[in-house]
Amino acid sequence: MARTRRPKAELVLTDDERETLAHWARRRTSSQALALRCRIVLESATGATNKDVTDRLGIEAHTVSRWRARFVRDRLEGLTDEPRPGGPRKITDEQVEEVVVRQGCVVLVGGRE
Repeated sequence: MARTRRPKAELVLTDDERETLAHWARRRTSSQALALRCRIVLESATGATNKDVTDRLGIEAHTVSRWRARFVRDRLEGLTDEPRPGGPRKITDEQVEEVVVRQGCVVLVGGRE
């Protein structure tokens, strides 16, 4: 008897989504995690099975399943990192900047001082 699998929601990309995902996947400033999520969605949109995507990208099946489902549910916004659990920050950006200025530290932003 053939093994039946849970049906997957159809993943269809608009041209704008495909272009954005491709851009995020190859952009140097994207985090590696975001780039991988984009590649997962792009591969899945070709009609490839989750198993095919895991084999092509060398990742776990649950990773493909998670990001595919999140994209179907939330589209591009679903691929970005969600807030982490824990308490709110106790130090503001202004306080950090004050310490940096007071200590005379050099801060590199975008590869420049």
